[in-house]
Amino acid sequence: MSDQDLSPGRVEWVTLLLILLCYGAWLVALFWLPLGIGVLTAGVLIALHGSLTHEVLHGHPFRSRVANELLMALPLNLSIPFNRFRDLHLAHHRDSNLTDPYDDPESNYLDPTVWNTLPRWQQLACRMNNTLLGRIVIGPVIGQAIFMHDEVQGALRGDRAIWLAWGLHLIGAIVVLLIVAASPMPIWAYLISAYLGLGLLRIRTFLEHRAHEQVRSRTVIVEDRGILAFLFLNNNLHVVHHINPKAPWYRLPALYRDGRERYLTINDGYVYRSYGEVFCRYLWRAKDPVAHPLWPND
Repeated sequence: MSDQDLSPGRVEWVTLLLILLCYGAWLVALFWLPLGIGVLTAGVLIALHGSLTHEVLHGHPFRSRVANELLMALPLNLSIPFNRFRDLHLAHHRDSNLTDPYDDPESNYLDPTVWNTLPRWQQLACRMNNTLLGRIVIGPVIGQAIFMHDEVQGALRGDRAIWLAWGLHLIGAIVVLLIVAASPMPIWAYLISAYLGLGLLRIRTFLEHRAHEQVRSRTVIVEDRGILAFLFLNNNLHVVHHINPKAPWYRLPALYRDGRERYLTINDGYVYRSYGEVFCRYLWRAKDPVAHPLWPND
């Protein structure tokens, strides 16, 4: 897929303003909103910050990588170092590896051989995680456990990028917790907000990619224009993003509108009309098997 740079200028003021508004609203949620409302609001803003982090690692709003990454110095979700998210997500954009249980860092599929060796309780947890409700409720725990296992293994092998990423992350996380400690919101309540934010993001990633023999047919379109589409910064139009990874979030709807038939031909009609349709279909039911259906079972 192409790597067309559709950035409109040297500074994308829309994205920069949204980042500043996100941080400002986060402070309002911590310091001035009643606790219950503040926890929910902070959770939504943490999810939005995650979507903005995704924008930044793709080169927005500045052309300077250093300037962009300084904007994300505060890890509001406390769980994912920016540098690791950047490196793993850009590896995920090697579309030939999409859904690969080994080479796609964001794949939710397992090698069937590995799946068959898992204890029954792990298989049950993975099956629950393949429903939308499970992905929201327990997905952050499962995802973080797998991520941490891989990070520890890489760090023990001496991967300096991992050590650097976690060192920087620790500094940023301490700053976030110091801000929270200075606010009326208890740290335990903020941890609930962080978990809520991670769970909301799992709605977007739940069905972004499917197992398909054709690479171009693995990436979804969700034709939603509501609050979730904004929260995910239009990455529900996911095949548009994969074809135009340099395009800023606010240009994706126009790109899709102007080329809808082409995009649906490219992804072989892998489309949902809205997140309402996704919830109705998959809230309680798995969309995919855990074991990759096209992977050799040795």
